[in-house]
Amino acid sequence: MTKHELLVPAGDMESLNQAIANGADAVYVGCKNFGARKFAKNFDNEEIITAIKLCHLYGAKLYVTMNTLVKDNEVPQFLGQIEFLYKSGVDAVLIQDFGMLCLVREKYPELEVHASTQANTSSEKTAELFYSLGVKRVVFSREMSLQEINSIKTPIEKEVFIHGALCMSYSGCCLMSSMLGNRSGNRGECAGCCRLPYNLEKGTRTLVTNKYLLSTKELNTSTRFKELLDSNITSFKIEGRMKSPEYVGFVTRFYRALIDSYCSSVDIDAMNKNLKTIFNRGFTEGYLFDAKEEDILNIDSPNHIGLEIGKVLDVDSQKIKIELKEDLNQQDGIRFLNSGKGFIVNYLYDYTGKLVSSQKKGSICYVDNKVELTTNDIVCKTQDYQLMTSLKKLPIRRIPVTIQVKAKIGEPLEITMSDGVNAFKVSGKVVEVSQTAPLSKQRIREQVEKLGETPFMSKTTIVESDPDVFIQIKEINELRRNLTEQLVQTRMNKKVEFKTSDVKLITPVTRLEPCLTASVYTREQLEMCNRFKLKRIYIRDSELYKEYKMNERMYYVPPRNSRDPLNGYDSKAIVSEYFDFKQKENIVGDYGLNVTNVYTAYYIYKLGLQPINLSVELTSEEIINFINTYVKTFNAYPNIEILAYGKVDNMVIKGNILNISTKVYEYKLRDNKNRLFPVYYDGINTHVLNHENITLDEVKLLKKYASIRLDFYDENAETVKRLVNEFLN
Repeated sequence: MTKHELLVPAGDMESLNQAIANGADAVYVGCKNFGARKFAKNFDNEEIITAIKLCHLYGAKLYVTMNTLVKDNEVPQFLGQIEFLYKSGVDAVLIQDFGMLCLVREKYPELEVHASTQANTSSEKTAELFYSLGVKRVVFSREMSLQEINSIKTPIEKEVFIHGALCMSYSGCCLMSSMLGNRSGNRGECAGCCRLPYNLEKGTRTLVTNKYLLSTKELNTSTRFKELLDSNITSFKIEGRMKSPEYVGFVTRFYRALIDSYCSSVDIDAMNKNLKTIFNRGFTEGYLFDAKEEDILNIDSPNHIGLEIGKVLDVDSQKIKIELKEDLNQQDGIRFLNSGKGFIVNYLYDYTGKLVSSQKKGSICYVDNKVELTTNDIVCKTQDYQLMTSLKKLPIRRIPVTIQVKAKIGEPLEITMSDGVNAFKVSGKVVEVSQTAPLSKQRIREQVEKLGETPFMSKTTIVESDPDVFIQIKEINELRRNLTEQLVQTRMNKKVEFKTSDVKLITPVTRLEPCLTASVYTREQLEMCNRFKLKRIYIRDSELYKEYKMNERMYYVPPRNSRDPLNGYDSKAIVSEYFDFKQKENIVGDYGLNVTNVYTAYYIYKLGLQPINLSVELTSEEIINFINTYVKTFNAYPNIEILAYGKVDNMVIKGNILNISTKVYEYKLRDNKNRLFPVYYDGINTHVLNHENITLDEVKLLKKYASIRLDFYDENAETVKRLVNEFLN
């Protein structure tokens, strides 16, 4: 059976302490920069060192998330932070940016690298590529099922989210926050656009009004966890660097118990009731267990809804009468489900109106009407005061050690302490014969086992002692303290052998002439672009592509995040997933590859792919800087495309999440600012496009050095003609 690691988040030092105390095997944290949770408190370099020491003391690992896209001017700082982490003894770094991942693997070959969720490993082909690059572990997309993950034979460690918040879009594929507010989810700045209300419209009709149509429930696999324990997954990962320390502590304790008992002695229902009071958007088993679209979403609320504990029987301006089906205590937080109103229960009354501290389920109680509730409602507990208070007190995590004592008359007293890896021996004074009060074996045992506030506990103590020995208790205490201090220091200060390798960069590309390209959805768009003989025309409709594929200028746009990115086309395609591109001919890289620096371009070229589209998150100024940096670094121009017109693919979502017709392009989402986002279902994924076309400055300058691309969606032939003419001239 696979030994599974419990990997726990920590957004600050308090959460780290909770994770360690409650049994985490490993903890992942972010630095102040380059982490995908920029708005967590995160760790400065001094705190990183403290965190590493604390984790290593308790035999846990510390992983650091360096999982944002990196721009060219940030590369020195990124590598400097990597070097600091390496020298400090971090156990692994998680990286999204493909260029940085490859560069770090070459420059620091002994540093363990994991491919982050943001790197979007959704297929075995992608896992194979990362394995070939020396990546130790991949974090698989949350959209993959347990069956799909188990079927992957690549000998790479598998890490999978088993609890916490879900992204609506495939990770690394969401540009919504970036396009709307210049806050890139790929740069740790996600604004949570999926948690906002939307209308769903088709043509002039409104199908759904003011619902949270893109807001997911919380992943919770506890009820199916035995199946995960029987899997070949290496690491079970909990999401939550933005969650409270108490949340981190409770969820860690919950899954630690499930792992250690093989789910046999845990009251899962009771634990989930408590969990609902800590944080709960509704729970789903997720795509891991093939949940249906309606089981993934909570369209009624994007926020913590708590545990349903009763119903309002009556209400007036002073009091609210509640029938309880769960306990309620003074200082608990409650919310009324339908109205959304809530408060802390400062005063709680029994059915007679007497002030009490608690009321049991099945009873009638009253609370003050502090929120002017006017209708009967469902009552939910959103904070359990007693539970949260208990969680603030950390459990004591002990490290088992073996202690050996040798007390032979005429020889120095010897005590050895070992944690199974490290062993230390100390010697004391020569043991003498006792004249009055000999020290028994039991007393010696008791004294060396007094480990007090140290992190250790004796699992085995062996005492070899002559009868009638005289040893001072003070001496035993001093030797024991000496041993525990040596063991603490050794465990906390793991020796790091820092190694670097020279990286030789030789450009692998031959210059291609810049040209105009386009992507199309419809036949009339295609035919108009064909009239202009555009160098490459990217066709999104598979049937349309089959008609025209013999034309060398026609390229296919395969479905994104396919479990087999090579399937469905023989050659001539534009792709958004990483794999060994040499397996196909005439492959172009789409902007979904997230190319933001010259190293990503360089390593993609080495894999046999060109040209590539730069990330749509780069400004014109940053694109010009990219070109200049590439020329300076490689003494050649890069073969790149730049999207200059079109609606960006803001989200790529597994399945038909909005229950709309396949390949019908009349649907839109309307947000509370009256912006309209085209949406369509391609038969595999739901796509949410941006509400407006991308605008790019300096196109006339850029077209001298890069191919320019136009993306058409619902434009008619005349509009296509006008735009192509405009960009050609």
